[in-house]
Amino acid sequence: MKSVFVAGTDTDAGKTVVAAALVLALGARYWKPIQSGLREAPGGDTGVVARLTGRRPGDFPPPVYAFMAALSPDQAAAEEGLGLDPGRIVLPEGPLVVEGAGGLLVPLDGGTLMIDLAARLGLPVVLAARTGLGTLNHTLLSLEALHRRGLPVAGVVFSGADHPRNIETIARLGGAPILGRIPWLDPLTPEALAGAAAGLDLSSLGGR
Repeated sequence: MKSVFVAGTDTDAGKTVVAAALVLALGARYWKPIQSGLREAPGGDTGVVARLTGRRPGDFPPPVYAFMAALSPDQAAAEEGLGLDPGRIVLPEGPLVVEGAGGLLVPLDGGTLMIDLAARLGLPVVLAARTGLGTLNHTLLSLEALHRRGLPVAGVVFSGADHPRNIETIARLGGAPILGRIPWLDPLTPEALAGAAAGLDLSSLGGR
């Protein structure tokens, strides 16, 4: 299978749930190289994915940077008086599902954006997007940014209630495959996620 980079269209686009679903479906390891918000969620997204997938601890390489504040990486680092050097972020052994922090144009330092990190890592991008109001603009802008920089786009995974017209519009205008949709899962359990993951079309990535 291929390693992939999971990016989000915006905050709360379902990026971590999509990443966990990909870990299950592809049998991959999970890596979040930059983690913020540990004050509110001490285990971070790595803890969430570990709980949902049940993978062994060795399948979760530690973050390169971990910050307490729930802020963009550059702001979280500055709040702790730290620097963030994107050059230190080097891929561990794969296959990997790599989860970014925030959206594609979130700053990492004074001049580097999350999309620049995705480009340097050289992995195909899976874009996590919401299905509801606002997703057309957010998702099409994110896809345009990826295409403009020449990044390979593996596809889009939606999260939320079924909005077929939005999904059809993005499929028609976005220039990227639609890999599927994960409904809101309440409760979000390993069993519910496994069922949703099985419905994704990941054949292009070496999955089901």
